[in-house]
Amino acid sequence: MSNRFLGRFLMTATMLAGTGIALANSGDTDIAKSLTHELRMYTRYTIWDDVNFRVANGQVELNGAVNQPFKKADMGRIAQRVAGVTTVKNNIKVLPLSPFDDGLRLRVARAIYGDPVMQRYAVNPNPSIHIVVENGHVTLTGFVANEMDKNIAGIRAGGAGLAFGPVVNKLQVEAKPAKKS
Repeated sequence: MSNRFLGRFLMTATMLAGTGIALANSGDTDIAKSLTHELRMYTRYTIWDDVNFRVANGQVELNGAVNQPFKKADMGRIAQRVAGVTTVKNNIKVLPLSPFDDGLRLRVARAIYGDPVMQRYAVNPNPSIHIVVENGHVTLTGFVANEMDKNIAGIRAGGAGLAFGPVVNKLQVEAKPAKKS
């Protein structure tokens, strides 16, 4: 597991733990780690999907959105097979099947990942910037290294054209380790 991926997982786990809604015990931490791995290894998980989850006492709640109906069912089955999971509540939303939305997804991806500053995000097997398009509305989710990259992604996505309304930029900036003094 790469340090970058592990860092994202730990940051997400820390954020969720801070809300008091996930990772109720150490068993939940193990479930979250395994489930993160299994979902990210799912070969059909793409930049068009954004799935997250909560774990409490072995109970998993899947949230987010996918662009194909079969992915929702697949991810529910994947979660159910993780050791320690007792129940799975699958709240994943299936985005409308739309040629217009598909075209907009491609335009936004080309605009973001075609920018020389942003190309470093495209080289990962599962890039960290996810593009969720629903009925012409674009939302960016995932992680970037700094605030400048977040802003560039939002500007490029907004310039891709034909979105119905402004791009919602929910990209998160990765936490930097504290400097030792």
